[in-house]
Amino acid sequence: MIKLEARPQPSKVWGIASPLLALALTVVIGVLLFMALGKDPVKGLQVFFWEPVKSPYALGELMVKATPLLIIALGLAVCFRSNVWNIGAEGQFVVGAIFAGGVALLADKDTGRWIVIAIVLAGIVGGMAWASITAVLRDRFNANEILVSLMLVYVADQLLFYMVFGPWKDPGGYNFPQSKTFEAVTQIPRLLTGSRVSVGLLVALASVAALWVFLFRTRAGFAQQVGGLAPAAARYAGFSSRRALWTALMVSGGAAGLAGALEVAGPIGQLTPYVPAGYGFAAIIVAFVGRLHPVGMVFSAVLMSMFYIGGELAQSRLGLPKSLTGVFQGLLLFTLLACDTLTAYRVRFTAVRRLKEAS
Repeated sequence: MIKLEARPQPSKVWGIASPLLALALTVVIGVLLFMALGKDPVKGLQVFFWEPVKSPYALGELMVKATPLLIIALGLAVCFRSNVWNIGAEGQFVVGAIFAGGVALLADKDTGRWIVIAIVLAGIVGGMAWASITAVLRDRFNANEILVSLMLVYVADQLLFYMVFGPWKDPGGYNFPQSKTFEAVTQIPRLLTGSRVSVGLLVALASVAALWVFLFRTRAGFAQQVGGLAPAAARYAGFSSRRALWTALMVSGGAAGLAGALEVAGPIGQLTPYVPAGYGFAAIIVAFVGRLHPVGMVFSAVLMSMFYIGGELAQSRLGLPKSLTGVFQGLLLFTLLACDTLTAYRVRFTAVRRLKEAS
């Protein structure tokens, strides 16, 4: 008989090994899934884990996908470490894209490159503004931030649809629901010629370092985490739980809005109904697979972007639905939750122990 026995303290070894075991189980289940669908599992794993890294161009596309995931996950990590459950980063991403797109549409051929800074700042402001709705309702009326932030995602989507089907619809776009293509001057600068990787990657990596310093080397970061996890203790120590709430949501909203700005003024280049790519939801998985640690989230963001690219390749090369991306993301999350049990519990085989005692 298998019994779970509580550990006196969480295992540091399993804290690191759990995500690795979850990934291995995801791969095994993925192999079984490919076989059940009548596809070659070797080719299936190849499109998910080899094709995204086999060439410099493929690595560039991997970084393009990983950049928004990492930026959003870093903001969410501040929330989750503060015990603030922002599930609406997708909506903040969309509104950030709308604000950034609105500024980009103001540009013309005579506009200077300074417009890029304005676009990025507009995206951050948009994401923070959308997150502030959740903050106000939680702060003033004790509303559940999970429900509020999640429902606001759908409001943000409808706001985007209204803009691209209505006021911002390109009159020369053959009636397609999209804005006009942004002027070249609004393009986020790219790192390499012939690659879509932009300076957003450098922003993401700089944010990793900044978050590490904030969380683990500053009094403000310590106060932020205590204010969310133990409000009574925070008040006793002179920390403000209310400040922790607002800081967490403003940081995560601003990060999601920044990612939205980098996306529409980067790879997309215009506003379309397809701006919501699920990055805000996938970033939740990125944050937890990365153990809410800035460095860990770098690796989990790369892994999640492999799932995105692999899902697209599986659709075109193997004839599988694109929703396979979501299947792999969900598998990784659920296997991680299952494996995390080993962090707080150890497995005991009670029947074997009794036999030994009897002998």
